[in-house]
Amino acid sequence: MDQQPLPLEGITVVAVEQAVSAPFATRQLADLGARVVKVERIDGGDFARGYDTAARGLASHFVWCNRGKESIALDLKDPRGLDVVRRLVADADVFVQNLAHGAAARLGLDAAALCAAHPRLVAVDISGYGASGPYADKRAYDMLVQCEAGLVSVTGTPEQPVKAGIPAADIAAAMYAFSGVLAALVRRGTTGRGGPVEVSMLEALAEWMGHPLHHALHGGEPPARTGLAHAVIAPYDAYPTADGGRVLLSVQNDREWQRLAGQVMGRPDLAADPAFATNAARVAHRERTDALVAGALEALGSDEALARLEAAGIACARLRDVRGLAEHPQLAARDRWRRVGSPAGPLKALLPPLTLPGGEEARMGDVPALGQHTGALLRAVGMTDDEIAALRRDGVAA
Repeated sequence: MDQQPLPLEGITVVAVEQAVSAPFATRQLADLGARVVKVERIDGGDFARGYDTAARGLASHFVWCNRGKESIALDLKDPRGLDVVRRLVADADVFVQNLAHGAAARLGLDAAALCAAHPRLVAVDISGYGASGPYADKRAYDMLVQCEAGLVSVTGTPEQPVKAGIPAADIAAAMYAFSGVLAALVRRGTTGRGGPVEVSMLEALAEWMGHPLHHALHGGEPPARTGLAHAVIAPYDAYPTADGGRVLLSVQNDREWQRLAGQVMGRPDLAADPAFATNAARVAHRERTDALVAGALEALGSDEALARLEAAGIACARLRDVRGLAEHPQLAARDRWRRVGSPAGPLKALLPPLTLPGGEEARMGDVPALGQHTGALLRAVGMTDDEIAALRRDGVAA
C-alpha cells in the first residue's frame, strides 16, 4: 500500500511571529507538511534568535521552534515591505501573528481585516490576554502569564512557589493555535470559508489549570504546593536510593499499598495497620508513611529499587535530568531521534509526538538563517531582480 502524504501537504502558511507561542504553533504545521513562510525583522530577525548560543552557536529556543520554515526579512514599517507580506498572504491558506497588542491591526494584518479581504484564509491572532478587557494592552511574557494564571501558586514547595521549568503559557497557546488552525481548515473544507482564530496565553493556560481550578471553584481548597509529592495521595513522591539517585513511586489504591509493604518494604504488617491501611490514613500520617518508604529504598540502588517496584506492580520512575532525557532508552528504542540541518550544521531533534502510521514521516526541515529565502520569495511574488536590489539597498529587505 502506498504511504499517505502528510496531511498539510499543499497548505501555505505565512507567519509574522516571534518568541515561542506562534513559532511553535507554525512548526507543528510545518512538520505535518505545510509550507511555512516566516516573516522576520531585518534588524536581527525573531528576537528568539538572540536568547542564547547553546545549540552550536544558535539559540536553543529558535532551533526548537523554527525548523522547516522559509525566512524572509522585511521592514514592515515601510509600505514596500508591508506590500510584500500582503502579496504572500494573497496566496496563503493560513496567516499567524503574535505581535504586541494593536501592532497587527495598525499594519492591517489582524485576523478580522485579513479574513474580510480573503474569505478562504484562516488567520490566527495570538495574544497574551486577549483583544479586549483591562489586560489587553499589558505586556505578556511566559513567566508573567504563569503567575497570572495561578500555575506558579500550585508549583513548588510549601515554602517557595516556582515557575514551570518550560514555557508552559507559550506552549499552551501554541497548541491551541495549532489545533484551531486544523479545526478551521476542516470547516473550510465544508463551507469554503476560513475565518479568524483567536488564542490568548492566559486563557490557554487557565484551561490547563482545570484540576486545581475546579477543585477550588466547587468547594475545595486550592491544592497545596507539595514539591514532588501528591497533594491527596500517599505515598506518591521521590525517595533517595543508596547510589545517590532518586526513585519516584505512586500508590494509587490500598491493594498497591499492600504489595508495596509486603514485597518491597518487607513489612507486610503495614498493610493492615490502621495508620496506613487506607489512603486517607496514609495522607494523615504522610511523614511517617514517607519515612517508612524512604527507609526501605535508601538501602537499595536505583536499579534494584526500580526492579523490585516493577515486580510488585507499583508505578515508578527514575528522576532524570535533561541529559538523562536525551539518553532515554525508550526514545532510543523507538528511534525517535533525527537530524535537521541548520546554519551551524546538523542538529539532533526529536520526531514530533503526533505519529500517523501508514503515512509519510513528519517533515523535519532545516532551521533557516535570517533572510535565507528572501530573494526566492520576492521573485515568487513577481518582483524583478532590479526591484529586489532596490529593496535590499534601501534596507526594506535583507
